[in-house]
Formats: sequence, C-alpha cells, structure tokens
Amino acid sequence: MADGLLSRARAAFDAAPPVGDAAYDRYCRVLGEELLAHWPRIAAANAADVAAAQRLGMPPTLVERLRLTDAHRDRMVALTAMTRDELRQVRETEVPVSGAARHVHRVPRPLGVVLMVYEARPTVTVDGALLPVAVGNAVLLRGGKETAATNAALERAVHSALTRAGLPTGLVTVLDDPQRRLLRALLKRPDEVDVVIPRGSPALVEHCRTSAIPLIAGGGGVNHLYIHRSADLELAVRATLDSKLPEPAGCTSVETLLLDRAVARDYFETLARALAGRETELTLHTAPELTALVPAGLKTEPLAAHDLGREFLDPVVAVVPVDDENAALDHVRRHGSGHTEGVIARDRHVIDAFRRRADAAMVVVNGSLRLHDGPTLGLGTEIAIATGRLHVRGPVTLGALVTHSYVTDGAGALRG
Repeated sequence: MADGLLSRARAAFDAAPPVGDAAYDRYCRVLGEELLAHWPRIAAANAADVAAAQRLGMPPTLVERLRLTDAHRDRMVALTAMTRDELRQVRETEVPVSGAARHVHRVPRPLGVVLMVYEARPTVTVDGALLPVAVGNAVLLRGGKETAATNAALERAVHSALTRAGLPTGLVTVLDDPQRRLLRALLKRPDEVDVVIPRGSPALVEHCRTSAIPLIAGGGGVNHLYIHRSADLELAVRATLDSKLPEPAGCTSVETLLLDRAVARDYFETLARALAGRETELTLHTAPELTALVPAGLKTEPLAAHDLGREFLDPVVAVVPVDDENAALDHVRRHGSGHTEGVIARDRHVIDAFRRRADAAMVVVNGSLRLHDGPTLGLGTEIAIATGRLHVRGPVTLGALVTHSYVTDGAGALRG
C-alpha cells in the first residue's frame, strides 16, 4: 500500500508546474470556494467524529480540539486568501555578483513529497493541503483517527479544488491509518519521502525522529513565563491568563509560571482579583512554600515532580518559586521544550539576560506567549511552529516550505 501511495504522490509532484505558476494562485482561490460548497458535508462528518469521541469518554478539552465550527470555516477560507496574497513573496530573485558569471538567480524549488503527521485538530488538514501545495509540494496527510470522517470530507473538497485549478489530485493524499502501520512504513522510505512534519505530542515527534528522513518538528509546547520582581503585576496576570485560558491545549499555552519569591503574594492577590466573577476556572499546581500565600478564591493542588516539563492540556498551570533570572533560566534549560519562553519584567538587565540565554524558537518579552504565531506577528501563514535548529525555527511559513537552487548565466565564461 505504501508503494502505491508514494508512487502516486511522486508522479503528481513531478507533473506539477514550477513554483510561481498561475495554477497555484487558482488553487488558493478555488479551495476557499470548495470549502464553502462542501461545508454541510464537512460539518456533518465532524459532528459524527465529535459524537464518537464523547461516547469514548475523551476529555472535554480534547473533544473541543476535534470540533469544527462556522468560525473555523471562516478562518480556513480566510487562510486560502492570505496564502494567495503571500505567494508573490516566494519568487525568483537576482543575486548581486562580482565573479565570472554575469547573472545569478536564486530560484525557489519545492521540498518534494512531504509527510505531515498530526493529532486531533482537523483544521491542520486544510493547513497541510494548502501551504505545501501552494509552493509545489506533494503532501501525505496522516491525521488522528478521531477525525477520520472529517478529514475524508475535507479531502473531497481539496481534490475538487485541485481539479478546478488544473493540478494533479495526487498532490494531496489523506491517509486512513488508524493503527499507524502505514505511518511506520512511510517513515522507512527516505527514498520517496523528502521531509516529515510532525505536529503534536512529544511522543509523536519522537516516534517520527526514528526515521532517517529530514524532520521539521513542531509541537511539544512546555512553555514557561518568568515573572521577575520588577514586573508590572497587572500585566503579568493578563499575560498569564491570555497565555492559558483561550487555548489551554494549544502549543503556545503557558504550562509553568516561574514566580519570583519577592512578589509571589502580590501576584496571587492580583490574579485572584482578575479571576473574580469569571466562569472559567484556573487550577494552580503550587509548591508547598507558595500554597499559604494563595488567597482562598484560587483553586490549588500540590505541585508534583512530574508537573515539571509537563503539558497539562487543561486550564492548569504549575507555579514554581525562583530567586532570580538565573534560577529561572536554569529551570527552562532543564525542563523547556524549546518552543516558547516568556519574561515579564521592567529591569532591562533581566530582560536582556532572558533574551540572550533562553533557548527557544520564540522569546516573548512583556506579553502573551500566544503571540508566537505567524499571522499574529505579521510573518505570514504558518503550517507549524518548528522547535528544531536546522532549516527553519519558529513559524514555518511559505518561505520555509521551499528550498533554493541557483541559475547562473556564464555568458561563455570558463573557470580555467
């Protein structure tokens, strides 16, 4: 089965036009139209997936990650328009040279056949079918079994768009692989798969790392927010809540607060006032020395050893006391995942130390960790946030889904 899928994807990739062809602009335009036209069937399939997850007793926060709403539909359609606008930025450019060649051009080329592996969120199916394909890649999409019906319905909309755009439908394949057998087979094929993009849990990413295929790894958001004694505590609380409550299971969600002992009591009192009257609960896993400082209105549980370096995927935050920025940075070094780290402080020396020494794809100063997002930062649409060190780190935008080659006009010149 793997051989057939790979042959089809490779044939589609070989038949696809070069980066910048008008067919990719058409594809972005008509994909938005097809998502709207297919939406009733997509929504019905998604409702079936959500109902099945609820019957299986999946936690409510994870069920919500499966659910597609009209707001998701509108964002997916908007994504097709944004991607279309950004295509013009991925283009051939002339490189100034002073050597033997008269002209050198830097030409964008697709990465090739991309295997994208992800969990839960069906919106990622549209991300994967849109961004890599818009710059000429073929993509194999292996989503979670919990959204199999939704992904199949989305694939039908995508194939309709590819056909209308004049592109091979083999550029996008949604894999039906509930037991991971096919995934294991594909990860053993560096001869046919050019790059793997895993998005999800650390276990999923590590499973994909066993392959010899180059990896653009995303996910694994064990993120910290350090609150220094010089911090504006009102801002610190707003940043905490915005970094956790809107998307408790998001990859940019804060998981651990590193709280300066000198302001711990004042921080908790400020947090209690901010949460008063809110329907959403926030649970703090606090170290023993902090528990006595927490006002009665806040919900707490004892901090356990396994809470350090943990993604809670719920409205839960671990709170660890620290003496200074050195202790905070040491904690980040030992427990962070290299995704997103933040500092709330007025002291410029502390801010500069955190900016220089925190090893992460994004360091946020005096703001929400959820700022780490391509469109939010104005960097463009993204397919993932990469935490590795090679090729791309941070938002994986259109420009990161191509490589480049050079075309030289020697005009008869010889090296000699």
